[in-house]
Amino acid sequence: MNFYTLDYKDDNLMLLDQTLLPGETKYLQLTDYVEVIEAIKRLSVRGAPAIGVAAAYASVLAANQAGNRQELLKMLGEIKDARPTAVNLAWAIRQAEALADTNPELSPAELKPKLLELAREIHEDDVRMCARIGQNGAELIKDGMTIMTHCNAGALATAGIGTALAVIYTAHKQGKRIKVYADETRPLLQGARLTAWELAQEGVDVTLNTDSMAAYLMQQGEIDCVITGADRVAKNYDVANKIGTYGLAVSASYHNVPFYVAIPVSTYDSDCPSGKEIEIEMRDSKEITEWGGIRTAPEGVKTYSPAFDVTPHKLVSAIITDQGIIRPNP
Repeated sequence: MNFYTLDYKDDNLMLLDQTLLPGETKYLQLTDYVEVIEAIKRLSVRGAPAIGVAAAYASVLAANQAGNRQELLKMLGEIKDARPTAVNLAWAIRQAEALADTNPELSPAELKPKLLELAREIHEDDVRMCARIGQNGAELIKDGMTIMTHCNAGALATAGIGTALAVIYTAHKQGKRIKVYADETRPLLQGARLTAWELAQEGVDVTLNTDSMAAYLMQQGEIDCVITGADRVAKNYDVANKIGTYGLAVSASYHNVPFYVAIPVSTYDSDCPSGKEIEIEMRDSKEITEWGGIRTAPEGVKTYSPAFDVTPHKLVSAIITDQGIIRPNP
């Protein structure tokens, strides 16, 4: 890729500040675990896999700051609570907590090398998993296909080449002539600001459309398949992803367009029976009443601002993972 999303160098977590894209490419240099929590909350780093990697490195920073084991465990709990829906965040911190539990005699400073080793392992595993997702998913992509995607499930959302976009990048590098329609993804325009930006960086043919145009494009026969990522997949394969995904899946089902979800296995939550049990994060009303600091809605208007929705598994044609392709509805 022509950029990196995050890295850890000399006790600094380097994060590409995605709130500034596409206008400015700036890396945050973070040394405090609280700074990482704030970066996760304000979406400077986003995407379930990338959040998981960032959280793992935040545990290393916490070990630098904690005076004792109790303080460290408290800090790890704060990191885990940064955002509730993306399962990778809690998954990464549970591993850090398990490491602390199995080494009760070690001080935070003594535990730090083990936490750093864990974080680097999670980071490197994500890079490998993204590559395998791309290879597995590319089998579903034929030469000449037009693909629609929603939000950003690319390199910006992971430590590697992405999940949904990994499929696209791999097919593109295989020489397949593909075209991508990117939903702008209201309210924060991750599709417009991020997906369109990174696909263009890699030379992929990308066209931006508003979310409300997706169904019409399908009606016109312009879309061959939809590929999205996910922040959590329940045991029954219900999918939690960026708000608007459910509507896209309904449209795809109606128009007989295959709807694919690409995830690493770490996003599959076997402890969550179905989508009904997934906690949906609610965002600040300003995200839909303002843009760029300019108010776009009347003062005092009520808002409804969920960050995610849940797509029932019956609308999912296949789930592309690093371990293979799952058909929820064989």
